[in-house]
Amino acid sequence: MPKPFCPPLGGCSEGGTVVTLDLFSETEEHPLFFEQQAARRGFRTVAGIDEAGRGPLAGPVVAAAVVLPESFDLPGLTDSKQLTAVRRRELFYLIRRQARAIGVGIVDAAEVDRRNILQATLEAMRLAVCRLRQPADFLLVDGISKIPLDRPQLTLKKGDSRSLSVAAASVVAKVVRDRMMLGYDRKYPGYGFAGHKGYGSAAHRQAIARLGPCPIHRKTFAGVREHVTA
Repeated sequence: MPKPFCPPLGGCSEGGTVVTLDLFSETEEHPLFFEQQAARRGFRTVAGIDEAGRGPLAGPVVAAAVVLPESFDLPGLTDSKQLTAVRRRELFYLIRRQARAIGVGIVDAAEVDRRNILQATLEAMRLAVCRLRQPADFLLVDGISKIPLDRPQLTLKKGDSRSLSVAAASVVAKVVRDRMMLGYDRKYPGYGFAGHKGYGSAAHRQAIARLGPCPIHRKTFAGVREHVTA
């Protein structure tokens, strides 16, 4: 897989400002609460960012950045892990039609091995933000780690269940990654990627032991590295 490329974009440099939660009211009364709070502070383009694929033994880590319209409402939109595959796909098409902007960042397994999974995830998030057609001036980031970008950002634990923008990013990242794994299932038969999507199921671990790792396996991960030959 070719290495992802982030095109030049004004402001895409390291050293972002982290906005602490105490700048925001503690009362989350609306699914666009954080987006609205940022807008009230003068930010015009608020992006939610999330990832899919931190835990698998194979395949890329994929991140998405989504900018929603102010009046956005999509019943049932929440953390992608709580949705069925069919519902995720339905929401994906609705998000794609209604979002102001969507960016996707992909970091392949070799880069995951080179960087480590945390740094690879943050790089995928950075790429996703840089690929938005409308540059975001405020970021809502799922998790506790800031993205290496010079943008104001708020990290949100369980952000995909607290912010519609982050939930939308969660769905986009998951659907994109699942589609990639279906392609890898055809390219590398025998591992069952279409079913487990690279996660460490018993069947997947048995396939690695039987066939050895393939080019999209994360060779530094336990469950894979034991089967890597020089």
